[in-house]
Amino acid sequence: MSEAAVVGLAAVTVLGVLQQAYFSLQVIYARRKYSVSPPATAGPPEFERIFRAQANCSEYFPIFIAVLWTSGVFFSQGLSSVCGLLYLYGRLQYFHGYSESAQRRLAPLYFSSQVLWVLVGFSVLGVFLSFCRVYLEADLLLGLCSALGLV
Repeated sequence: MSEAAVVGLAAVTVLGVLQQAYFSLQVIYARRKYSVSPPATAGPPEFERIFRAQANCSEYFPIFIAVLWTSGVFFSQGLSSVCGLLYLYGRLQYFHGYSESAQRRLAPLYFSSQVLWVLVGFSVLGVFLSFCRVYLEADLLLGLCSALGLV
């Protein structure tokens, strides 16, 4: 696989890692601001919202990376990279919304979840089509395009 085949996915991955680092730094700053020393995770509501926002984003990050790369390799690097950027934008909005109030996290949470499900769908479709091509010697996508007169 060439660099060009994965450079978009790699760029989104690096941005995601940087975003995770940013979220972690925000927790460190909040610990100082609200005098919550590690390993404590309880404190004023303002601290707890920032802490939970970071934890929630970290919990979903491995799932995001797995479906980003699976979708990008087996379906479309371009579409997957765009979805990845949208997901990261949604998580940034989620983090800032949750930091301000629990209610403000909801719209960005729903948005980023929908983008994540799109990536899951692309992954499933891409792996299925590749499986059929490799193991069943059936190019279903080509067959569908031929049946519709698109090829």
